[in-house]
Amino acid sequence: MPYKLDTTNRGIDLVLINPSNRVQTYQALATSVTAIEPPVWCGMMATFARIKGASVLIIDTDAEKLTPDAVAERLKEIKPLLVAVVAYGHQPSASTQNMPAAGAICTAIKAELPGQAVILTGGHVAALPERTLKEEAADFVAGGEGLYTLIDLIGCLKTNLNDIENVRGLWYRDNGQVRSNVDAPLIRDLDGEMPGIAWDLLPMGNYRAHNWHCFGDLDRQPYAAIYTTLGCPFHCSFCCIQAPFKTGEALSGLKASSNSYRFWSPEAVIAEIDILVNKYGVRNIKIADEMFVLNLKHVVGICDLIIERGYDLNIWAYSRVDTIKPGMLEKLKAAGVLWLAFGIEAANARVRDDVQKGFDQDDVQRTITMVQDAGINVIGNYIFGLPEDDLQTMQETLDLAIDLNCEFGNFYCTMAYPGSQLYTSAVNKGINLPGDWSAYSQHAVNTLPLPTRYLSAAEVVAFRDRAFDKYFTNEAYLKMIESKFGPDTVKQVFDMTAYKLKRCTPVSMWK
Repeated sequence: MPYKLDTTNRGIDLVLINPSNRVQTYQALATSVTAIEPPVWCGMMATFARIKGASVLIIDTDAEKLTPDAVAERLKEIKPLLVAVVAYGHQPSASTQNMPAAGAICTAIKAELPGQAVILTGGHVAALPERTLKEEAADFVAGGEGLYTLIDLIGCLKTNLNDIENVRGLWYRDNGQVRSNVDAPLIRDLDGEMPGIAWDLLPMGNYRAHNWHCFGDLDRQPYAAIYTTLGCPFHCSFCCIQAPFKTGEALSGLKASSNSYRFWSPEAVIAEIDILVNKYGVRNIKIADEMFVLNLKHVVGICDLIIERGYDLNIWAYSRVDTIKPGMLEKLKAAGVLWLAFGIEAANARVRDDVQKGFDQDDVQRTITMVQDAGINVIGNYIFGLPEDDLQTMQETLDLAIDLNCEFGNFYCTMAYPGSQLYTSAVNKGINLPGDWSAYSQHAVNTLPLPTRYLSAAEVVAFRDRAFDKYFTNEAYLKMIESKFGPDTVKQVFDMTAYKLKRCTPVSMWK
């Protein structure tokens, strides 16, 4: 056996841990502005493992505010066969910024319980499996989606690792050498093998929606997030959504230039919503799909089932300006989809085309107006510092954001997230990337985005922070918010802009 692991007298087969360091990631915004998200991937993995016959618990360090040492102490009592630290986040890009917390948990567990088997999984881990195994205190790393890897490894641990080479998707050490096994397949039957989230294993009373999701003085709790699809068919170069799926896609014969996009049936989705509404009293729901509003049959099928039940929901979901189809908006609004987020990204066509975000400027204005006319609020997502950005093109993006005057705006800097085309390109070109995974957080003190072909990283961050203040203190925006949501919501916006992000910008960092 290549590891000195204690696999005797174990109780629970699997403990899934959701790592988090909210203050490091979001600074003061963590106290009241940001959401506290349920760990969707932990919940789905728990369901999958249960169906495969394993006993499972979840420890959500974010919702329970647990330190790494507290996690290790709890594991002392549980004595699981396998601990999986699941490095995901609010969205795919948040996997990387969660790695410092994930690593700290692995270190604490191995310091207190050296014989405990620990595996790391998640989007960042799948993008950089060998590096993760070399850098972190985990015994194992999952090189893909992780689901079959967990089940195979549980079985392997029960036989003292005698057949470790047969654990699909596993990266491990063998006499000091890094080894990897054959890739694990993607789950094809989502309804049958992973029908939803193990809500009963989560502290459901601890989760809360984003501040803007409940504009109009709606209660932010209870709150939940679900997936209705996995993956995205588009190829934006800054996105890392497909990182956990690429090895499984290759195994299934899918071309590297194609992305998998898998669906739960509308019946499986409504079964999840039924549980959330009727058992946990949830009204605020995030559909976490990278691209929900895409397939007409899927979207309308889910909406019709919600409408049939008469639920009073406050849902938000992602879309693109070029995926809204006739008849969708009326169904979405009737089902309680009150917010749609659009990746507008940039105003300049040259900048957009360079990152494979191809649509016309007229499409943006037309779609946003059409959505708002349907009574659905819009979140405009904008990215500063894309490779072709200069000060003029970034100003064009800010001007577009102010002109569109969406009910909320997210302003990002361009990050080369592991698993994205931008990351591969940056590495190949020798571009300076963050030395600490926490610097991939948009809101962190030490955030370090990519420089553009014309601007330094420092210039991009400074512009982004000014743009945030400019947008949310704009008189036209505040008048619109007061008209739609009332004066109390305007006060919420003022309170939000009162939080000033600290930035660490020594000259040496930005070279």
